[in-house]
Amino acid sequence: VEVVEVGGGSVQAGGSLTLSCTASGLDFGASAMGWFRQVPGKEREGVSSIDRDGGPIYYGDSVKGRFTISRDNAKSTVFLQMNNLTPEDTAMYSCAAVASGRWWQPLLPITYDYWGQGTQVTVSP
Repeated sequence: VEVVEVGGGSVQAGGSLTLSCTASGLDFGASAMGWFRQVPGKEREGVSSIDRDGGPIYYGDSVKGRFTISRDNAKSTVFLQMNNLTPEDTAMYSCAAVASGRWWQPLLPITYDYWGQGTQVTVSP
């Protein structure tokens, strides 16, 4: 299984970025997907997750109303649209997949089976 994120970068506060994550080697349509972020020295934080067929969708409290997750099962890709970014959103963002049929908790990292390497998002004041 391979999970690859793209789309990170540097942006000024108030700006937007869209992250994409493509997963291969698994039954993508049968896999819940999630986005997480981590800052050095802090625990990994659940950002958003989306169930197999596009719902239900979950967001962490810090990103509600600003971030939108979506998926395209035909392209084995999940997206994270991030709007109104703040410096507090600066982190390494990782995409993760739940193996088909496995129990999962939407924003709990330990319940995800496959992880990408991450893409850095930096938001300047």
